[in-house]
Amino acid sequence: MISSTLWDNSSSQKLLFRLLTQGHEIYISSHILSEYQRVLKRDFGFSTEDIIRILEKVLLFSKLAEPEAVVDIVKRDPTDNRVIECALSCSADFIATYDRHLLEVVRYGGVKIAKPEAISKELGPIC
Repeated sequence: MISSTLWDNSSSQKLLFRLLTQGHEIYISSHILSEYQRVLKRDFGFSTEDIIRILEKVLLFSKLAEPEAVVDIVKRDPTDNRVIECALSCSADFIATYDRHLLEVVRYGGVKIAKPEAISKELGPIC
């Protein structure tokens, strides 16, 4: 989420725009939103007002999922399990991430976990 929303023309942002243009649905959970908000403040120094504006924009293109299942797959960073739970709750095809702990999982419950560049390559050329 960070790289697709904060870094213009990044591979993540290109993938996000491509998916939205092609009519794919993007899901996020309240837990992921909270973590995103925390990182925006802690790592990037955004003000509360700026964070609210950013979150409003994110919610314009994403759907809120509320996972019911609990997984315990990522042992070295258990909070990453919330991302997998979100993906499972909406029957996602993939999780696009640079998070090393999630990338170590590779696939779970039919959800492929890969870097945005790999997902773009798998989707093929834009027509």
